[in-house]
Amino acid sequence: CSQGRVSPPGRSWLSGFSSFATDAIHVGQEPEQWNSMAVVPPISLSTTFKQYGPGKHAGFEYSRSGNPTRNCLEKAVASLDGAKHCVALASGLAATVTVTHMLKSGDGIVCMNDVYGGTNRYFQRIAKEIGYDISFADCTKPEVLKGVWSERTPSNPTMKVVDIQACSDLAHEQNKDIIVVVDNTFMSAYFQRPLALGADICMYSATKYMNGHSDVVMGLISVNREDLYERLKFLQNALGAVPSPFDCYMCNRGLKTLHLRMKQHFKNAMAVAEFLERDPRVDKVIFPGLPSHPQHELMKKQCTGCPGMITFYIKGKLEHATAFLNNLKLFALAESLGGYESLAEHPAIMTHASVPENERVVLGISDTLIRLSVGLEDEEDIIADLDQALGAAVSVFAHTHTQTHTLLQAHKHPQKPIDYYASTQTPLSNRSVP
Repeated sequence: CSQGRVSPPGRSWLSGFSSFATDAIHVGQEPEQWNSMAVVPPISLSTTFKQYGPGKHAGFEYSRSGNPTRNCLEKAVASLDGAKHCVALASGLAATVTVTHMLKSGDGIVCMNDVYGGTNRYFQRIAKEIGYDISFADCTKPEVLKGVWSERTPSNPTMKVVDIQACSDLAHEQNKDIIVVVDNTFMSAYFQRPLALGADICMYSATKYMNGHSDVVMGLISVNREDLYERLKFLQNALGAVPSPFDCYMCNRGLKTLHLRMKQHFKNAMAVAEFLERDPRVDKVIFPGLPSHPQHELMKKQCTGCPGMITFYIKGKLEHATAFLNNLKLFALAESLGGYESLAEHPAIMTHASVPENERVVLGISDTLIRLSVGLEDEEDIIADLDQALGAAVSVFAHTHTQTHTLLQAHKHPQKPIDYYASTQTPLSNRSVP
């Protein structure tokens, strides 16, 4: 284990990436690039840049094509991913669309079957209509690879972990033209480097952990291959889905604490997962950091730790899950993930509502499945909130069940009405006279 990284006792994880914090703070931030020698990269809001002569510029012409603030962010992210290049987009889905546009109509895409609901919607209702051959598969089984490959690991929301090296090797052996794409949103650059494991493209919804403050919507794509970068850079400019300079500034700032935040997310999530796994009110916990997770050993092999993402099945029905979510106080009932604050959501109703019900059943996205994004609050407060919400869910429906049972019994065996007032009075014969 690398120094300073949180790792549960007795469990060895992949060693941490060297100089991660140093690179996050310094790469792309050199004061010498600014005439003012500003230590913190300024926000360059200008949409256009003066040229020395026709076609002779200082590196920037028009902000859609390139921007100084965005350039700082892209350099930093490329360094953290162990990549040569990075392009920033306006959202995670913009990154997905941009990667898809690298293909031509008729090309095939094999995607993880429990991919994020928004990605599923794009592939099913837009990409298919354009002419792409889309198929979904359980990518934890590398033998399913055919055509172009796209994976998210761990998957969302059922936390399946894909063997990136095995899948990349198999894909490239089958056809060198296959592009292996890994959505690294859940892991962040701090916990996993897909390009070092054989992937061709690493992408993010930077809205989540990379920014980490729930105040920016952005996508990022990192690559090493020059041909892929040239194509992505062209599409970034041609499609025009670029982030604002202000958002780039915010995300660039968020990277400076990425290593600190991810350590705490891991620590808090491990404590929560262990609490939930012991709790009799919980049916099953899915967290790759637990030894009970089917790909726990793989996780330790290719990652340096786990993010704050946990899914679990509450015992009972939809009503129990709803009561649990409605009674949370510290956790906010909200979509998204990866911010400093703790969030909870119901995938079947919220993030994966666009996935057909029959597909949700196959994927295990049931009415009792709850997804948590464990934040940076005090560990004890997080667990206390979950504990009281679980208690509220159980007590509410235990009380309802008792009342219903009593009414049914009364219907079967009618009795004389009870005079509750009379029954609570002390008989006159037992009263003392002053």
